[in-house]
Amino acid sequence: MADKSATLQLPDGNTVELPVYSPSAGLDVVDVRTLGKANYFTYDPGFMATASCESKITFIDGAKGILLYRGYSIDELAEHSDFTEVSYLLINGELPNPEQKQEFIENINCHTMVHEQMRNFFNGFRRDAHPMAIMVAVVGAMSAFYHDSLDINNEEHRKVSAFRLIAKVPTLAAMCYRYYCGHPFVHPRNEMCYSENFLNMMFSMPSHDEKPNPVLVKAMDRIFTLHADHEQNASTSTVRLAGSSGANPFACIASGIASLWGPAHGGANEACLNMLEEIGTVENIPKYLLKARDKNDPFRLMGFGHRVYKNFDPRATVMRKTTHEVLATLKCQDDPLFQVALELEKIALEDEYFISRKLYPNVDFYSGIILSAIGIPKNMFTVIFALARTVGWVSQWSEMISEDTLRIGRPRQLYTGEPQRSFVDMKNR
Repeated sequence: MADKSATLQLPDGNTVELPVYSPSAGLDVVDVRTLGKANYFTYDPGFMATASCESKITFIDGAKGILLYRGYSIDELAEHSDFTEVSYLLINGELPNPEQKQEFIENINCHTMVHEQMRNFFNGFRRDAHPMAIMVAVVGAMSAFYHDSLDINNEEHRKVSAFRLIAKVPTLAAMCYRYYCGHPFVHPRNEMCYSENFLNMMFSMPSHDEKPNPVLVKAMDRIFTLHADHEQNASTSTVRLAGSSGANPFACIASGIASLWGPAHGGANEACLNMLEEIGTVENIPKYLLKARDKNDPFRLMGFGHRVYKNFDPRATVMRKTTHEVLATLKCQDDPLFQVALELEKIALEDEYFISRKLYPNVDFYSGIILSAIGIPKNMFTVIFALARTVGWVSQWSEMISEDTLRIGRPRQLYTGEPQRSFVDMKNR
């Protein structure tokens, strides 16, 4: 129940009482649903001032640089937890005890293999196809293989589908990379942890099978954790909108992957790496900083500042330390690309131009550097993002499906086209 209300005076002279709800954290929310009964709708392009749902999963305070999963700070989770534990938290609402975590891992391990016929899907794509194009197709195609868990009204079916998605998306992501490279597919190894297993499926070769470096495993685990969920962004909202129609979970997650593919959403770390490559060497940085400050120059600094975080990106604080650990472990600090990145980082943290505008390095800046250092090509960056975000999408989808108030999404519009008019015969046009 709302504990307060707002009164809106309408142009026709009528007034409408709108309930105002106070969340557990964040800004108060004005419930505008009753406006429809008064023959009015709100207009909010991009939904910048619209709460599309009620959720208990993730909270962001961009002004203060806060990101919480189920109430837990992202920096604490990244420092003291791992991705499977965070996945359990997002799905179930609480951190697991040792027995619950082990059971959760075993449930994931039951589903890491993909149907052998899915190999045939890959053969239908060109070798140079973008991995995200393949991911959209093969994740959506999972619904053709797992008919036994497609009843969204069955809680057990939803659980099984969740485990299948969390377990199989890393396998499919690694297969996308291997297909692109022309390398044989690598089966999952369930004695490894989630992130280690993924890196092994990516880079293991029959001729020299080596376990992934523990430092790189930890870095990948943190990337997964930091990207696991991010409130009602474009791809999550897409998953929820698709799910509101009753679509099966595999189709819903495929729709989220398609939305994430957009360069304004999931392509930020790839754009950041492209920028570093364009700058080329440390000596070129002053020239490019001048270009960035010139409003008439098309060059833009990528990986600094954030649309949501107006102060600093809390995920970047964690990733900064991890980036330096990875570069030191791989002994690639002398690589020109990484020298440019480290110098830009130093400038951004010290230069008044960056500080005054709060253009601090964000998570995309650091994750792009780490993924490149590990040896993952740029066209796989968004696939890694989709892999990590799958657990968030599944959590958001499950939360929505279980609500008693679920309704199919149906946004309204401000129509500015022609009013009704009469048809004109061809000879009179």
